[in-house]
Amino acid sequence: MSRHFLLPALLCLVMAQSPFADEFSRQREQLMTAIADLATETAAETGRPAFSAAVMAALTQVPRHRFVPLDQVPYAYENRPLAIGHGQTISQPYIVALMTDLIDPRPDQTVLEIGTGSGYQAAVLAELVAQVHSIEIIAPLAEEAAARLKALGYPNLQTRVGDGYYGWEEAGPFDAILVTAAASHVPPPLIRQLKPGGRLVIPVGTHFMAQYLLLVEKTADGQVSSRQILPVSFVPLTGGGKD
Repeated sequence: MSRHFLLPALLCLVMAQSPFADEFSRQREQLMTAIADLATETAAETGRPAFSAAVMAALTQVPRHRFVPLDQVPYAYENRPLAIGHGQTISQPYIVALMTDLIDPRPDQTVLEIGTGSGYQAAVLAELVAQVHSIEIIAPLAEEAAARLKALGYPNLQTRVGDGYYGWEEAGPFDAILVTAAASHVPPPLIRQLKPGGRLVIPVGTHFMAQYLLLVEKTADGQVSSRQILPVSFVPLTGGGKD
């Protein structure tokens, strides 16, 4: 049986069990339909006509309205990025789903996220893998996200303030790395901290040039390859240096 057939039934079950079902169930259901439709539309570019049932269920389970400022709550379940302060945004839900699906998350994995922001992407990852480590360079955002994630109950998620360009070496190596800000190039420290067989998803480009979502894969013998997935638009990765 295809996952296309199973997905609507599974999402309905998850939404019915969600503690936020009464207030936001209709908006969430519409959002998940929009994500599924856009996955089909972009299949030629991404190679993924549908995202996994586990990824879609994770997005359904995480209350996006808890990760945006109060004045953005009415728009929390629209399929678009929203401002979260400090010049940063919470990513479009379709992009969150795509990036998450591209790393092929499994329950036994340890994942590194660069760019905690409001904590939304980290929470989605924490629904799917054993351990998530997330780094944010903007201290007020990091502190707010840490408090929010603790209140929502994610014991398998650690955050810290730091320069994500250099990764989190003492917590690695990682099964997957997900970067939520656009870099001019793939940071070498992140490649080193990626396990053999691992995947890294990162937007590459600048404000003045096209940005593309890049999937980087490391083979069992340490060889690295990459391919462009589709054009994107992200805030820039700050910090970093020459390595």
